[in-house]
Amino acid sequence: MQTQYHELVVVGGSLGGVAAAIGAARAGAQVALLHGFSPFEGRWIGGQITAQAVSALDEHPLIEQFGGTSTYNELRAHIRAKYRRFRPQASAIQVANPGGGWVSRLCFRPRDGLQALHALLRRHAPRLTLIRAEALLAAEMRGEALHALIMQQSGAPIRLCAAFFLDASDTGELLPMTETAYVKGAEARADTHEHDAPDQARPSQTQSFTFGFVMARRSIPAAPIPAPQDLARWREQYTFTLRTHEGGHRTFPMFTGELPFWTYRRIWDGAAAGGDDLALINWASNDYCGGSVLDVTPDLLAERMDEARRLALGFAHWLQTDSPRDDGGQGHPELALCYDQLGTHDGLSQAPYIRESRRITALRRITAHDIARADHPDQPSTRWPDSVGIGWYAMDLHACAENPHVSVYAPTLPFQIPVGALIPPRRTNLLAACKNIGTTHLSSGAYRVHPVEWAIGEAAGTLAAFCSRQGIRPQDVHFDIHWLRLLQDDLLARGVPLAWIPETPYGHPDFVNRQRSALETS
Repeated sequence: MQTQYHELVVVGGSLGGVAAAIGAARAGAQVALLHGFSPFEGRWIGGQITAQAVSALDEHPLIEQFGGTSTYNELRAHIRAKYRRFRPQASAIQVANPGGGWVSRLCFRPRDGLQALHALLRRHAPRLTLIRAEALLAAEMRGEALHALIMQQSGAPIRLCAAFFLDASDTGELLPMTETAYVKGAEARADTHEHDAPDQARPSQTQSFTFGFVMARRSIPAAPIPAPQDLARWREQYTFTLRTHEGGHRTFPMFTGELPFWTYRRIWDGAAAGGDDLALINWASNDYCGGSVLDVTPDLLAERMDEARRLALGFAHWLQTDSPRDDGGQGHPELALCYDQLGTHDGLSQAPYIRESRRITALRRITAHDIARADHPDQPSTRWPDSVGIGWYAMDLHACAENPHVSVYAPTLPFQIPVGALIPPRRTNLLAACKNIGTTHLSSGAYRVHPVEWAIGEAAGTLAAFCSRQGIRPQDVHFDIHWLRLLQDDLLARGVPLAWIPETPYGHPDFVNRQRSALETS
């Protein structure tokens, strides 16, 4: 069997995986980014913004001024630069948000996000290499260390050896393979002491996942797509509607009035950029909550993935044929499912948008109490002296398997990412680098969004490179203030904010000093 040796291997081409690879390479490490090995990967790197087709970014209100890392801001600038080149006469507003979608300050086509990610990765060649794998076959352990991964490429097994491995898969694929302790679904209230946790643990109560799709608004109506198998069943089990329960009950108009459904996640503004309007459809109606995809048999996984695809196609068919029109009629034949935007034959995303992963049993666990605004009425969220990043988003939990009629949308305060949340206690060279960090079912709903996942990945990549360079374990960084401060200095020097101080963003002359002061008083 062929054996390859790397300093670091990032396992998973998610958004966090790309950030981890960039973070490690910027810190001087030789890193391999392994992708494409599971049904949750797709062919494109980038996870949420590409293969999973969530290219209307879920971000906090201050993202333009503060709260993203320097590399995340660079990614956003790359995407906007393409539109500026494409439409040099466009206004600043049109360049800032090419799709004009109102859910986000930056809505764009997934392929444009893919091109921007590859442009960032190319800056670090040959230190950073991409490896496409067909499957992960096995893990070789030596005591508490992961010695090697066996992957399949072109039908042949290949052994990958590395000093450090980072699990940046959207579902925590390395955790069961390496027998690393993890949790999934909802923990019991007695365990987490969270107000909204259930009385008993519910491991299968994971958030719904979604196959998104892109529709075009055409001037000439067309025949609708064929009704998928069991459409009547989907209409009975799921509510196809333009109504939302998030932040109160509200039914949206399709095209007219305030905040239309069509421009919610519009990713291409045809009036400004030419051509047809394009909108990403990722809505409660195509959220599949018929069962978890974690730790199920291959047959059951395939069945649930297929059902989720048919549900998405059923919603697309309903939008074309039965959705309420602004003029009182039914159906929108002017909406056409696009087959040229996502690189798939059926027009659906290459991989489903995964909202909830397996989560490591970490040195430090983040609970809803740490970040919920309701639990901190007169003070900031929990301050972590071992912070390696920040974020801000509501605890946004969609309908769940085994509990489809309950969702959560709870405001939070700006929060931090403690280094202890990235570290499994009993693994000396394995780190979490995506949605699989030490959160709970509830708090994970705030840590799953684009800028936070990027910050998690970048912190994990920088931490792994730091440990490799210093010849120490990640646990040493968590428990030893000397190593912790050196790592934090590395992150600050690379434009990674560790405390929430929007008055002095990266580039401000007081950025580093004020960040350090905040950490020392945590």
